[in-house]
Amino acid sequence: MLQLDDLATMSCKSTKVAPSVDFDHSCSDSVEYLTLNFGPFETVHRWRRLPPCDEFVGARRSKHTVVAYRDAIYVFGGDNGKNMLNDLLRFDVKDCSWCRAFTTGTPPAPRYHHSAVVYGSSMFVFGGYTGDIYSNSNLKNKNDLFEYKFATGQWTEWKVEGSLPVARSAHGATVYSDKLWIFAGYDGNARLNDMWTISLQDREHACWEEIDQSGEIPPSCCNFPVAVCRDKMFVFSGQSGAKITNNLFQFEFKGHMWTRIPTEHLLRGSPPPPQRRYGHTMVAFDRHLYVFGGAADNTLPNELHCYDVDSQTWEVIHPSLDSELSFSSFNIEGDILHSADHIEQSPKAEFPLSLTPQMPSGRLFHAAAVIQDAMYIFGGTVDNNVRSGEMYRFQFSCYPKCTLHEDYGKLWENRQFCDVEFILGEREERVLGHIAIVTARCQWLRKKILQARDRQRQKTRQESSEESDEGAAGGPRDMPAVSRPSGTQPMLEVAIREAEAQPFEVLMQFLYTDKIQYPRRGHVQDVLLIMDVYKLALSFKLSRLEQLCVQYIEASVDLQNVLSVCENANKLQLDQLKEHCLNFVVKESHFNQVIMTKEFEHLSTPLIVEIVRRKQQPPPRLYSDQPVDIGTSLVQDMKAYLEGGGLEFCDIILLLDGHPRPAHKAILAARSSYFEAMFRSFMPEDGQVNISIGEMVPSKQAFESMLRYIYYGDVNMPPEDSLYLFAAPYYYGFSNNRLQAYCKQNLEMNVTVENVLQILEAADKTQALDMKKHCLHIIVHQFIKVSKLPNLRSLSQLLLLDIIESLATHISDKQCAEMGSDI
Repeated sequence: MLQLDDLATMSCKSTKVAPSVDFDHSCSDSVEYLTLNFGPFETVHRWRRLPPCDEFVGARRSKHTVVAYRDAIYVFGGDNGKNMLNDLLRFDVKDCSWCRAFTTGTPPAPRYHHSAVVYGSSMFVFGGYTGDIYSNSNLKNKNDLFEYKFATGQWTEWKVEGSLPVARSAHGATVYSDKLWIFAGYDGNARLNDMWTISLQDREHACWEEIDQSGEIPPSCCNFPVAVCRDKMFVFSGQSGAKITNNLFQFEFKGHMWTRIPTEHLLRGSPPPPQRRYGHTMVAFDRHLYVFGGAADNTLPNELHCYDVDSQTWEVIHPSLDSELSFSSFNIEGDILHSADHIEQSPKAEFPLSLTPQMPSGRLFHAAAVIQDAMYIFGGTVDNNVRSGEMYRFQFSCYPKCTLHEDYGKLWENRQFCDVEFILGEREERVLGHIAIVTARCQWLRKKILQARDRQRQKTRQESSEESDEGAAGGPRDMPAVSRPSGTQPMLEVAIREAEAQPFEVLMQFLYTDKIQYPRRGHVQDVLLIMDVYKLALSFKLSRLEQLCVQYIEASVDLQNVLSVCENANKLQLDQLKEHCLNFVVKESHFNQVIMTKEFEHLSTPLIVEIVRRKQQPPPRLYSDQPVDIGTSLVQDMKAYLEGGGLEFCDIILLLDGHPRPAHKAILAARSSYFEAMFRSFMPEDGQVNISIGEMVPSKQAFESMLRYIYYGDVNMPPEDSLYLFAAPYYYGFSNNRLQAYCKQNLEMNVTVENVLQILEAADKTQALDMKKHCLHIIVHQFIKVSKLPNLRSLSQLLLLDIIESLATHISDKQCAEMGSDI
């Protein structure tokens, strides 16, 4: 039975999240641990302006550090525009109050562009720039290390023997595996890209160690942020002179290996990475990195960019509607009492009610930290070189990730429930697949499959006719193929002579996941393989795959492989790629190096002539303003398939209260371990499956909402459907509790007068007694509005009696007397 405690009466269009709920992202069984016990909530993606730091507590500043410890933010150092600072401020996130932190001992000298991290119950401050900026004297970088103990307020300098990192400022620092890690920065003369580490476990025996880095090491840089996510350290952009880029790099702590995160898989039209910038912040939460602010090509943007570590995609987070301007005040518990949607005066308010901007303006050299499921940003330099003393809070969303692409990818890898076999090329190599996925994604292959199916049916009818003739003559008679159970249907064979197995398998991987594997750096064969895939994409009219291949190949072309790629493009008649290679070769900085290679000596004569002529007389550049067709995504294709595009390929019937709903076994099995186990071991002979969630049969509308989630990951649904589907992730064995989390959020925030009767019916049917009680409470207190709803007349007699009983309970004796006098 679903339980619901103390649901607040509220109608709001914004999406909300309950910060008290923890989601286990690693295990499908974790869905049962989500309950409908609603606590305090905050609008997802909402910015809130918190009380600024008063000048008598601490100066406005930039180039400082902030760290989070328990329920407080600690601010150290920076500069106020005239002097460097070394005070330590404390902001309590619960009561939204500022104070100077208690300190004893000798603190670090005033400084800015230092680093600060938390380890255990201490803050560690390393390096930075010290001196008198007002008189421009005694300015120097430092490599000292200080510890501040939160419990006692004691400052202590660590005196470390042996080799030390060069003194530096504007570097990156983080803690991992009980060690402080320092990367890059500025030493006063040049930017750096070295890395050092020191154990923070034992002060007496601690020593610095320089790390031998490998891989694609970022260029020397400074004024960049670092963040740790999924046991990797990430570095984004920063000041690196002429080499400044918007690249994202990841560092493997265990192998000390750097990797540049490719962006070539981001199709034109997809959200691009943030502009190159410096002086910005980046924090990690769950599987995401959040980048805010900084100076980007002489601008100070204030968009919040989010990078998904799992899908390797960027997006700009759109703030909630009440982030831009809001009525706001703060009480001693730190709760927002007023919003644009709901205003209620409180005697605890210490600040007057006012209309204030809630989003931070663009800024650089600010600092950020994370407490629970929110990011706090303090200070920085804003327009006209003004220092800020503002504090802002941003509410993260913490829904489990969408596993749609992973689930279909596993179906491709496991090759379970395959019902089509492709026979490829002259060697007739065979590749298995699933008709449902292939026909949903590729019209060219869909046509091939339909033709093969027609031939198979014709052959089956012919064999059946021959068997009937034999039977009439007294010969053996087997069961006709057309009446076999669906599980014993012969595998459909589809011949594709123009495709070889290896590139076709890459194409199939794309159909299932919307992705292909990026070519390994320096591996020419990988690039040539993607060229073969590109050729197939052109033949099969897969626009999205075409664009992916072109972007991958163009990004992979370098001095070592350009001639091989150019020759292969010429052979395959891939004119766009050939054009790119020719332009690459004749570029001023490339030409002499390319023509001196051995590969150039063995190049075909027509290509050599073409290169020489292009160098002597470059063709005019042609610019097209035609929009690029990036094709349809996996989500778009599966949505169209569910909405009727896949009807002729249905191979299972789902029965909801006796009503049939055709569906596709492979899709159901990929997304649900319940269906996967059924189809593997207990497949009904008649190909029909009764649908329920435990002992409860969902409504038709709720069932369609569940199918939308299964087919293409959609989580939008009416609130009444959420009650039916709350237990579905556990019962059907979905990969995680994403659907359940959205059901919970939907119920928390979207019970309104307009839909209360539908939710009352769903609550009654699912025996969610607390939700039913809450709905009756709304009906009683808003009965004049509810009584005019047409759905009231269609309620069952028992529910109408429940409403009458609730009305009778809540009407006071005085109200009864007043009603009687009216009569």
